[in-house]
Amino acid sequence: MDDIVPVKTNKVVKPRPLQAASIPGLLGIFQNEWDALMLSNFALEQQLHTARQELSHALYQHDAACRVIARLKKERDEARTLLAQAERQIPSLVAGAAPAAVVSNGKRAMEDEIGPDGKKIRPGINPVMIEELTECNTMLSAQRKKRQVPPTLAPIDALERYTQISSHPLHKTNKPGILSMDIHPLKDIVATGGIDTNAVLFDRPSGQILCTLTGHSKKITTLKFVPRDELFVTGSADKTVRIWQESENGNYNCIHTLKDHTAEVEAVTVHATQKYFVTASKDNSWCFYDISTGSCLTQVGEASGQEGYTSASFHPDGLILGTGTTDSVVKIWDVKTQAQAATFKGHVGPVTAMSFSENGYFLATAAHDGVKLWDLRKLRNFRTFSPYDSETPTNAVEFDVSGNYLAIGGSDIRVYQVGNVKVEWNLIKTLPDLSGTGKVTSVKFGADAKYIAVGSMDRNLRIFGLPGDDQMEESNTAAE
Repeated sequence: MDDIVPVKTNKVVKPRPLQAASIPGLLGIFQNEWDALMLSNFALEQQLHTARQELSHALYQHDAACRVIARLKKERDEARTLLAQAERQIPSLVAGAAPAAVVSNGKRAMEDEIGPDGKKIRPGINPVMIEELTECNTMLSAQRKKRQVPPTLAPIDALERYTQISSHPLHKTNKPGILSMDIHPLKDIVATGGIDTNAVLFDRPSGQILCTLTGHSKKITTLKFVPRDELFVTGSADKTVRIWQESENGNYNCIHTLKDHTAEVEAVTVHATQKYFVTASKDNSWCFYDISTGSCLTQVGEASGQEGYTSASFHPDGLILGTGTTDSVVKIWDVKTQAQAATFKGHVGPVTAMSFSENGYFLATAAHDGVKLWDLRKLRNFRTFSPYDSETPTNAVEFDVSGNYLAIGGSDIRVYQVGNVKVEWNLIKTLPDLSGTGKVTSVKFGADAKYIAVGSMDRNLRIFGLPGDDQMEESNTAAE
């Protein structure tokens, strides 16, 4: 009783309203109360429906989140297992592949030890490798003299009729631009590297993207197929080179990330044996790698701020390496001794691209002032193409595999018939740059020059060829 508080209420009773004095008035009051009750009930039902929707949405999101977490946990566990397996295998692989490079604590001394001049000690190109390179060179040189023009090669009159037969948007729209390209010699797969940091592998006959390789943090400047072990090498402005291995499901996994350069990697070129490759960088050095282990055997050049390498290419026989620099010089190296064998001067601007002819005698180099052709026997420039005005650099130059055609890329694409030092090199066809950017960055001939793949500063890979050759491609283009 102590807790009960008396409630003081007004004793005055509210008088009945005038309407309540009659039956119609009472009915009106009841009607108004009924309407108010129904409206209140309707509002409650609406709130209940909204709450149910929100609850179901929240439950769906929770379920999706649980699934994602479960998948990520599974992937993490698989990655941990693979890492543990790799860690168990690495010591035995290193011990078997390079016993000289292992020291007592199990580290790779050759790769990690720093010499007195502050540079990493490299194992170098050993005599066994030099012998292998020399044998390869002798064999290829002997074959080269007997080479015939393949009967399946596209004739000149076919190239004169080439038009765009398909265009494929492979890269992101927010960072357009294809900077590099390579074509798999056996499978008709075109690989493109873009400003969007991705490399895309594209199956030309079917018109399908096979896979997109992500991992680099900056634009991909160069890439190459290594068909022998189904490997793929990419170089990037993030100063790294990545080696990718094709897996059973057709995707490529990164097996090595190489961090020997201190500036943008501008070029990758693979040796004819497909066991070694060279990378050239703007840090004014080039590195010679063993492709199976991803180890840098030797690094040639001193890092300097004045110049750097912008292009590189192996001679088809493999004992000569050509490099182009930012200060418009072309340097020819003897791979066995890593000594400079020749220097070609005369270009204006950085040497953007280079290509050796399959006959082994000619080198084509592209720079701001056009394309120069060099005779490797007499070490001289015997012809210069300046197809564009002084404001338009030439970004791409490429001999086809047969050595019969030469393509040049700048504000358009020009295809020349290969002559020799005395015979004129005739312009067969000029293909327009349909990207609208006026900057063709890479040109590659397909097998037997049956098509020409072109990359520009937009996101599309364009294929030029004979319109009737491939119905599949026409239908793809129509679909796009």
